Amino acid sequence: MSAQSRRVLYSGSVQGVGFRWTARRCAMGHRVSGYVRNLADGRVEIQAEGEPAELDAFLGEVRAAMRGYIRNESTQQGPATGGFAGFEIRH
Repeated sequence: MSAQSRRVLYSGSVQGVGFRWTARRCAMGHRVSGYVRNLADGRVEIQAEGEPAELDAFLGEVRAAMRGYIRNESTQQGPATGGFAGFEIRH
């Protein structure tokens, strides 16, 4: 399989609850690259690239860890760009 890119937007009570740090910790256990950041409108964005199974596992772990805070999530996917080295928190 070829690498994919996924952009996931989370809404709910997702800022100020450790979401970005949790996402970064989850990413460390998977072969994914990209970033997580807070958006001005109160949502959190994850942009991640990797093999589909790795992305599924990573995003599933984030969802499980933060399920009490997420009200909605929307996902867009496409081909990977290869533009990321590691996974970081962006401000």
